[in-house]
Amino acid sequence: MLPRILAVVVVLAAAGAATWWFLWPRELPPLPPAAAPAAVAPPAAQGPRHPIEAVEQPLPPLKESDPVMLEALARLLGSAAVQKYFNLEEIVRGVVATVDNLPRESYAQRLNPMKPIEGAFRVMGKEATLTLATDNATRYAAFVKLVESVETGAAVEAYRRLYPLFQQAYVELGYPNGYFNDRLVEVIDHLLAAPDVVGPIPLATPHVLYEYANPELEERSAGQKAIMRTGRDNAQRLKAKLRDLRSQLVATPGPR
Repeated sequence: MLPRILAVVVVLAAAGAATWWFLWPRELPPLPPAAAPAAVAPPAAQGPRHPIEAVEQPLPPLKESDPVMLEALARLLGSAAVQKYFNLEEIVRGVVATVDNLPRESYAQRLNPMKPIEGAFRVMGKEATLTLATDNATRYAAFVKLVESVETGAAVEAYRRLYPLFQQAYVELGYPNGYFNDRLVEVIDHLLAAPDVVGPIPLATPHVLYEYANPELEERSAGQKAIMRTGRDNAQRLKAKLRDLRSQLVATPGPR
């Protein structure tokens, strides 16, 4: 749900980035579409809180932007990784919608730009002793390594070059006076605030899906749950990449 999207915005926020999109257990049914945005974007007169230095160059219309996005992703991740991890249609809109929904309770699966992580979601015990399996984190190891391999400066450069497309998709999402880069930084800060969970994580199954037995964890957003689900070591590595990304997007320090 979040790893390499972090890198092109997609990959780290995403990756990215990144992030919950791809970490939710593959075998579980898709979540319902997210509710309409609750927050009101800042008035245009105020200008962006975190201006992005866009690169002046011709770009295709948003509806024809998949080829240029695929090319940018391939340069960052390699063509094989793009084919393996990404859905290849409506990429910009998918990234923008998913990033926007990470701080919410759920997200629209049909807009997810990432394919599910391979492997089964693993648990241990049952009923009162049900916990997230300690080896579940190995599902994400290859992907986390891929995220770490992305050169953050190159990802930010690609993001700036393609930023008008992200901004247009954000406006079309329902934020006519908003700025996608402001939302991206806000979401990164939200993901960095995910709790550092130590030890086995108790689970419950009050209905069909697994839930965190701890109410404080279960009330966390989709994005923070995704970070926690990767395991403590993976979560710390993803947060380090997110901090690196943030530091190159804005001048003011973020949460530790």
